[in-house]
Amino acid sequence: MENISTTYTNFILVGLVEMESFRFLYALLTFAVYSASFVVSFMIVYVTWTEESLHEPMYIFICGLVLNVMFGSSAYLPKLLIDLLYKNATISLSGCLFQAFCMQSYAAAEVFTFTAIAYDRYLAVGHPLRYPTLMTNLTCQRLLLAIWVFVFIGICGVVFLTARLTFCAVNINNVYCDTMSLLRLSCGDITVNNIYGITWTLFITISPMLVIIYCYIRTIVICFKLPGEASQKAAQTLVTHVIALFIFLVGAMFIAFRYRLSSISLSVTAHVVISMSGMSTSITVNPLIYGLRTKALRIRIARNLQNIFGNSK
Repeated sequence: MENISTTYTNFILVGLVEMESFRFLYALLTFAVYSASFVVSFMIVYVTWTEESLHEPMYIFICGLVLNVMFGSSAYLPKLLIDLLYKNATISLSGCLFQAFCMQSYAAAEVFTFTAIAYDRYLAVGHPLRYPTLMTNLTCQRLLLAIWVFVFIGICGVVFLTARLTFCAVNINNVYCDTMSLLRLSCGDITVNNIYGITWTLFITISPMLVIIYCYIRTIVICFKLPGEASQKAAQTLVTHVIALFIFLVGAMFIAFRYRLSSISLSVTAHVVISMSGMSTSITVNPLIYGLRTKALRIRIARNLQNIFGNSK
């Protein structure tokens, strides 16, 4: 730690310093990742909003998921691009807390949205006759709203407890901010932060995962009992969700793995690679998975793109 009598309000994103040598290449890659993710996500949201035949819970949940992806990617990729282009590696405390709030809200909302999707698929496959009354469009929208309200309240607690700390070091071994990185720079008592953070983290990981595992196991068992065509259709939809969930969990594990390695000598480059891989993988790949593997979305996206390029010609 540096001089404890000094309290810092500006921080250095060391990962950006490490990227300076090839910053234009990294800027190009950042732009490509953000553009691809945003365009595909926007097309999914657009066709879901405009196509009346897609006004069903499953597509509304997917729409909520990719809206969250747009929110999460916009929380750090545009700033990363600007910082690379203008060779800036500093961030204020308020900017750091805001970025941490957005990115951690994205991660928590993603977990709960996957949970809602798992429950929705269980109801659709296990209770097909009652499904239209058990999961209406209004119920689906209320679930998504409740998820965001709950997540925002929970993350506000994390950010508020972090904002009250004093900081005696400035180097963040990353290209973006999160509260865990700030806690490691704190020179005050972080007991309350640790208790709240651990409780919140355990709640948003264990509870959703138990629901997801239960719903998917029950859904798989029911799929085996369905006739051939119905079983194949249900299984295909289920596989799409499982793949997207798996990619997100792998990314989250990468980030968690980075924190667990803080006690050993880990290079800044390794910190950056692990954290960037964790965040960028699900943000980039999951919209593509839903856009390509979900037949109704794929057909309508292709039709809209054909109309756009046809009119331009």
